[in-house]
Amino acid sequence: MLNACSIKKFIPEDERLYIGASIEIKADSIIKNKAGLKSELEDILTPKPNSKVLGMYPGLYFHYKSQKEKNSFLTRWINKKIGEKPVYQSDVNSIELEDILVNRLENNGYFYSTASSKFEEKGNKASIKYQLNLTTPYVMKKFQLDSMPSPLYDDIRVILEDSPLYKENRFNLSNFKLERQHIDNELKKIGYYNFNSDFLIFEADTNQYTKKRFDLYLRLKDNAPERAILPYRISKINIYPQQNLRDTTSKNTIEFNNKYYLQDSVFIKPKYLDKFITLEQGQMYNPGSSKNTARRLSSFDIYKYVNIQYKEIDTTASEREKALEANIFLSPLNKRSIRAELQAVTKSNNFTGPNLSLTYTNRNLFNGGEVLDISTEFGYETQFASGSNAGLNSIEYGLTTKLTFPRLIFPITIDDDLFKYSIPKTKTSLGVDFLNRTQLYTIVSSRALFGYTWNANRYLTYEFNPLSLNYTQLTNTSDEFEDILDSNPFLRRSFDQQFISGLEFAITYNGMLKSKDSWQYYLNTTLDLAGNTLSLFAGGSTSGPSEEVFGLQYAQYAKADVDARVHHKFGKDKEQTLAMRLFAGYGLPYGNSDVIPYVKQYFSGGPYSVRAFRIRSLGPGTYSGSDQLNNTNDFFDRTGNIRLEANIEYRFPIFSFFKGAVFTDAGNIWNSNPNPAFNGEDQFTSDFLTELGIGSGVGLRIDVQGFVIRFDLAAPIHDPALPEGERFDFQFDQPILNFAIGYSF
Repeated sequence: MLNACSIKKFIPEDERLYIGASIEIKADSIIKNKAGLKSELEDILTPKPNSKVLGMYPGLYFHYKSQKEKNSFLTRWINKKIGEKPVYQSDVNSIELEDILVNRLENNGYFYSTASSKFEEKGNKASIKYQLNLTTPYVMKKFQLDSMPSPLYDDIRVILEDSPLYKENRFNLSNFKLERQHIDNELKKIGYYNFNSDFLIFEADTNQYTKKRFDLYLRLKDNAPERAILPYRISKINIYPQQNLRDTTSKNTIEFNNKYYLQDSVFIKPKYLDKFITLEQGQMYNPGSSKNTARRLSSFDIYKYVNIQYKEIDTTASEREKALEANIFLSPLNKRSIRAELQAVTKSNNFTGPNLSLTYTNRNLFNGGEVLDISTEFGYETQFASGSNAGLNSIEYGLTTKLTFPRLIFPITIDDDLFKYSIPKTKTSLGVDFLNRTQLYTIVSSRALFGYTWNANRYLTYEFNPLSLNYTQLTNTSDEFEDILDSNPFLRRSFDQQFISGLEFAITYNGMLKSKDSWQYYLNTTLDLAGNTLSLFAGGSTSGPSEEVFGLQYAQYAKADVDARVHHKFGKDKEQTLAMRLFAGYGLPYGNSDVIPYVKQYFSGGPYSVRAFRIRSLGPGTYSGSDQLNNTNDFFDRTGNIRLEANIEYRFPIFSFFKGAVFTDAGNIWNSNPNPAFNGEDQFTSDFLTELGIGSGVGLRIDVQGFVIRFDLAAPIHDPALPEGERFDFQFDQPILNFAIGYSF
């Protein structure tokens, strides 16, 4: 293989392949941070040599191969993806690079240094070695702020109190530029609307010293305009809550909290919008306040864009500052909309059919930014499978109403200063669903929710639902389904818990938003508690072994999940990703319950889990069950109150919006208290690692501007349902095809 990938035969006779450069530094004195200086100098060396992998040049090899008159489509495709043009010795301009290196040394204080270079040739390859002779660097003796007009002088002097410039600091042009930018940023925060870092200049004076010392002075350039050296104060704030065009005529004006709301009719009440605006009349201009206001207003789901503009106005109030008028233009979305979705659904349990959903949205329902969503859904599925269950039908329809308030609704007044980044949203919802699975059962479920969600910063989100109600009624059960419940008391008790009342709390850190970072992190933790409050009202009323409230059996449990993800982006333009995930979940029934409600239990397998196993077909533990295609019992049985999963996936580009992946998944579910129907095979023990289901596969993704259609083909490597000694078996001839929308993690 090494011989086949050799590029020696392709290199022209009059050329040598350039394989890189090295730098040798000699100095008259001790160099502080020599490694950092050397790294900075190496970064400017050009050209960069061709990339090398395990002693070979695959990119260069395929470039040469593609230049032949006869070459395959595969060769041309690989060259387009990883091919590299050769870098030869003749491409290196050593004289020009010597001058650049000397210039960079002078920028670091090493004036009058010299550079030389020499090529080292071996066969048909060549490298270059640069030798740098460094003089003693110039060191700062004194730093002084030159005279400037007031109040600019006083403000800069305060900023320089925390300056990193200090005595005996080596001359460093980059540090001076950073300090100018730092001063500019700080001045902007205290009102200097028109200031620019280019108006400042650092000057070094060496005339006072015989040794290599210098005094540093910071002064204002002579051409700095007057409007740049005076701070600006906001004298007026105008808000246009319903601005389609920038037309400020024929608007009714309402003054509220020293702000002017201009709208022909009351599109949104000023008292609700005012909390989102952090700009205040009389405060100094601060770009941070503008960004904060724009971000908070953008969180309104009724606006498509937010535009803040400033206008300089004439004032004679003071010669030490100027005035600005802030104009906030808000362009609303359409008040009402209807969205329809028609889906063709196919599931891993062979249920297939259409699904239709309609959503009506009313934005700004009560002129306070509220959003009302009313959704209806209808689905019909039939099971195509051999065996006794072929032809099973499933009909599902439901109605959900959601009302979101862009503010905190709470009985106790909470200081708005606690929410500096964003204002919490209050969300409410009511819903009812009807599911009729012919020959088995009918389920009617209703739910209600009241809660809050808010962003602590760009990456951290909190969600708290103090009221979460679920009521489920199982009716019209067939004799066949009753037999299933009779054979599995755990399953029956999980369906018997008709009423779930609790609270939910979730924290999410989404570092995936840092798109430029090579390493990205995501963490979600969720806590779900149910039944504690209801136990106070049970009043000892019992019906058999379980307590009741309002005549209904209710559930008591605590459930906690942790979902951690790491993405590492690398390669050219960071188009390749190594994605990893670890999920752990545990549910604890207590008090009125010895089993967690069925809808709250975990399952494993499927397109968002261990993809080498069908949905709900993995576990619990080493339970084997029956053939899922021919026995509906498996569909209900395979749940547990413990879940562990780990995934690793390598993602890479193929062509255009086609992406590829290679992955391995591992995971399973267990019960902390064994289900007698499983003969102890489902119990979580210290041997859980040997009971993990493991599978590998390949995937194809169609990624169009973030909308991802995903196909994954996977096969089991380790199947815990098989007898010990037979579990490791790569069943590549029995793959499972998963189809899904979006990435698995």
